[in-house]
Amino acid sequence: MSVNSTSLPFIPFTRPSFNQETIDAVAEVLRSGWVTSGPKLAEFEATLSEYFGGRPVRCFANGTATMKIALQVAGIGEGDEVITTPISWVATSNVILGVGAKPVFVDIDPISRNIDLNEVANAITPNTRAIMPVYLAGLPVNMDQLYALANQYHLRVIEDAAQAFGSKWKNRKIGSFGDLVSFSFQANKNLSTVEGGCLVLNNADEAKVAEKLRLQGLTRQGIDGMDVDMLGGKDNLTDVNAVIGLHQLKQLPSFQARRTALARQYFDAIRTEVKSAGIENLKLELPVENFIDSNWHMFQVVLPLEQLNVDRAQVMAELKDLGIGTGVHYPAITGFTLYQNLGYQTQDTPIAERIGRSIMTLPLFPGMTDEDIGRIAKALVGILKKYAKS
Repeated sequence: MSVNSTSLPFIPFTRPSFNQETIDAVAEVLRSGWVTSGPKLAEFEATLSEYFGGRPVRCFANGTATMKIALQVAGIGEGDEVITTPISWVATSNVILGVGAKPVFVDIDPISRNIDLNEVANAITPNTRAIMPVYLAGLPVNMDQLYALANQYHLRVIEDAAQAFGSKWKNRKIGSFGDLVSFSFQANKNLSTVEGGCLVLNNADEAKVAEKLRLQGLTRQGIDGMDVDMLGGKDNLTDVNAVIGLHQLKQLPSFQARRTALARQYFDAIRTEVKSAGIENLKLELPVENFIDSNWHMFQVVLPLEQLNVDRAQVMAELKDLGIGTGVHYPAITGFTLYQNLGYQTQDTPIAERIGRSIMTLPLFPGMTDEDIGRIAKALVGILKKYAKS
């Protein structure tokens, strides 16, 4: 078992930031006696709607529910096909299966690590009803190209923007335009409600359907009785979560500025360490550096495993020994047993298979120090040098 062999404090790959004002606000909600969906949820949804330029927004218990309900709002169901990426948290494709549709995986672009939009048209069939792109680590796809494709083939777009709250495209906030846009507020996201998510919709009619779907299909409740006119679930967000979100939203600009600064330091520190170690020949792949509108949700490197006498697990274990936490986001979905049993094969998306086998997430969160970045870069490059093939 790996243990921290250094006296320095452990750096997790992520950590949420909740200030005292947020903690006090949660206590106030708890004391109020109204802890489930209520006035704070209504306030949070209204504030989010304003943030997204007045578009309707509905919140849910988690980001998986937002995607599932987006599919239902779009009318996706049995026999339909949804084009998506194999590099994502498995929830992206699981919700497609969950509504009776079929995920169709298109390989990724090796630079952005997002779905390769140039290959999407080749995957479209008469059964294709939607495209579900994922904005890995907060980096959007080319939104102009995405919606040109959707318009050309008359497809709905369900944006899995779980990691992209605060990201932009040509200075427009992701979620402020487009079709259905799904965000997650899970604990490791740039804006966290501990658990939760929101869906940005196109109009009041879609918002009403989303409301019904998140609470058992309930359409009327009061002294004159109640009615249910569709099959829904139990996916509502509580006021406890909502008040956290309200305070996180106030802090978002400072969070974003700090994440951007830390990401810039990563690029400089890693390149400096690589040069100092004399291992410029190693093809360590860094994120897209010049995309100014990324929210820098994660900082991911792709290890040059073909040039190393070690696998990713060992690199991660040695970093842990040095007090540095890492993550894997993500292995190719097509390699999971569930999907293998459904007939999917990793060789059908070879770039995703390679990236999924080699990608590693380094720590990045607002509470990190400048010194943390230097320490991580030095540790990573030291391990790469030790195991570099001669």
